[in-house]
Amino acid sequence: MKNFKTISAPAGPFLLREKKSKFLGFAFPVSSVSEAELRLETLHKDYSDASHLCYAYRIGVEDVQLRMNDDGEPAYTAGSPISGQINAFELYNILVCVVRYYGGTKLGASGLTQAYREAARGVLELAPVILKKAGCLLRLEFDYPSLDEVMGFISQNRLEIKKQEMGLDCILELIVKKEKSETLVQRLKTINGVRLSKKDVYI
Repeated sequence: MKNFKTISAPAGPFLLREKKSKFLGFAFPVSSVSEAELRLETLHKDYSDASHLCYAYRIGVEDVQLRMNDDGEPAYTAGSPISGQINAFELYNILVCVVRYYGGTKLGASGLTQAYREAARGVLELAPVILKKAGCLLRLEFDYPSLDEVMGFISQNRLEIKKQEMGLDCILELIVKKEKSETLVQRLKTINGVRLSKKDVYI
């Protein structure tokens, strides 16, 4: 796992006018292809009267899924420049769409490429970019006699409790930084009665 940049919330529309055509840029954080398809389906409904709805997405960090769509525009004049801006901003888990309303004047291949690039760049400049860091989810299961020692350890190390269940047994889920996870795991194992499992996550 590695750190990556994405956006924390949808952005847009960013409006670009070029020779009476209107270009509306949108950006969405997405974590799967199905989530991207749902966003696209909604946009198609909301802008059903548009001339074109072009997009690109990059989903995944280790196993990256890329897609570009020109939606009837000349090849490589829409999806490719949109994808180029995703690359330029170094973003992952993102869908960028540009909706076009044709204004009656042809822009030519270079004009289209520039317009889609500028619309994508404009909306990405509005988007709230965040850094996702590689981390670990630690799940602790233990009996009540160990509770004070476990909570003291959590407080001392300023760890974030993600989930807490107090039933017959105590269950805590902690989010920790990747680089500190091994040291914390080894120290937690020294607490009597703690049963521990670990899973890689992003924080």
